[in-house]
Amino acid sequence: MNNNENIEIKNERKKRTLWGLPIFSWVLFGIAAFSVIIMITYSLWEGFADFYNRYPAAFLRGVFAQISGILPCSIAEAFIIFSPILLVTIIVYANKHFVESWRTVGRFLIITVSVASLFFSTFVLNFGAGYHTSSVDKLLGLDRRDVSAEELRETAEILVEEINKYTDSLAVRSSGSSVMPYGYGKLSEKLVEAYDKVCDEHAFVSRFPSRVKPVMLSEPWTYTHISGVYTYFTGEANINVNFPDYTLPYTAAHEMAHQRGIAREDEANFVAFLVCAASDDEYIRYSGYLNLYEYVANALYSADKEAYSEVRAKLEPAARKEMSAYSAFFDKYRENVAANVTGAVNNAYLTIQGTPGTKSYGMVVDLAVAYLRNAK
Repeated sequence: MNNNENIEIKNERKKRTLWGLPIFSWVLFGIAAFSVIIMITYSLWEGFADFYNRYPAAFLRGVFAQISGILPCSIAEAFIIFSPILLVTIIVYANKHFVESWRTVGRFLIITVSVASLFFSTFVLNFGAGYHTSSVDKLLGLDRRDVSAEELRETAEILVEEINKYTDSLAVRSSGSSVMPYGYGKLSEKLVEAYDKVCDEHAFVSRFPSRVKPVMLSEPWTYTHISGVYTYFTGEANINVNFPDYTLPYTAAHEMAHQRGIAREDEANFVAFLVCAASDDEYIRYSGYLNLYEYVANALYSADKEAYSEVRAKLEPAARKEMSAYSAFFDKYRENVAANVTGAVNNAYLTIQGTPGTKSYGMVVDLAVAYLRNAK
């Protein structure tokens, strides 16, 4: 290669750079700066958070869900599985092209930061506003307050009555665990139909088609105690399919609630219940009522053990066996380091977002009591 060719190559590289950095890095930094402005605005102004989450962010979440929904497998899971290979590839490439001097090393690090900023920007623009919107109880006009043991009992009894309607139609394994009578594709279709019904009544829930993504590594994932996760950077509602079937529709509805901008965990739990209860499918309704009952029953047990026992005795034997089977299943995964680490990380993340941490999952009880109190 002669000097003229070298000069031409350098000139061509300069056209694609600005002050030594690729143009795309400046674009990504610009998006990140814009994201900071958006984040500050919706953090300080609830009205803007409501607007942004309902319209611009909903559009972006829908686009991400449609693109990632082309594939039946979880793109986020594939990214995690192949991330070691990606990391090695990046290191090899950097060693080949960016070790000429400390200046080139610094340029590589800045480029890397610009690409990594996409995770921040995507979170802010797609999902983060949901932590600053008006609360679901406010949007639904619910009187959310501290609840008494008697109110917990009344709510649990309402849920038991609903659960008992569906136990006769269950297909049950020898372990006592019920069988979901269709696959994950059909589950997605049924939940989207149920979401459409909820969206007709409540405009704050975004409407768009999407699919649930079963995770291939669900069995080892169970050691983290995580039953599902919404990956905002791919727009996917991922579920752990190693858990007993009766948890799957409710878990899927929960992650799809995140997919639709319901960020807070207690509110995602509650919207998941509303969606399951609105479904035309008996198994999905059974899943919604039984999962919500477990939250309410746990709170009732803490408040009044005798009342808890009396209410539990009213459950049909099939439902009691279902919960016993779940407990037996979970014994294998109950105590381990992975669960402790994951729990600490999740608690820290939720706390940073301004929520009470992992205990916010159980705060769905207050919403359930307020909602069913109004429904009486």
